Amino acid sequence: QVQLVESGGGLVQAGDSLRLSCAASGHTFSPYAMGWFRQAPGKEREFVAGINWSGDSTYSVQSRFTISRDNGKNTVYLQMNSLKVEDTAVYYCAAGFVSLTTTMATLYDYWGQGTQVTVSS
Repeated sequence: QVQLVESGGGLVQAGDSLRLSCAASGHTFSPYAMGWFRQAPGKEREFVAGINWSGDSTYSVQSRFTISRDNGKNTVYLQMNSLKVEDTAVYYCAAGFVSLTTTMATLYDYWGQGTQVTVSS
């Protein structure tokens, strides 16, 4: 069992940056692939970025976001730059034994409760 807790969300203006963190506990962190997803009101949860145990990463939001992980701290991060109003959503981190190209939320085993990111114009 893995517990995930996100932090770092908030209200920012368009063009600002935020760094989200996701702290894992309860099980060995390093073997899991980690993903960041987001869900805006009235929309389905969508894949944002993923990273495997060795640090290889993949993105749906190119250039502006960077995912990273610190296996020693059991933490995964999402650095978000040049934020846009359309980035407003609840951001979730997830863990699972999935491949780097997995973007389907249903294939991840563990989820955090989410952190709200609101970008104003």
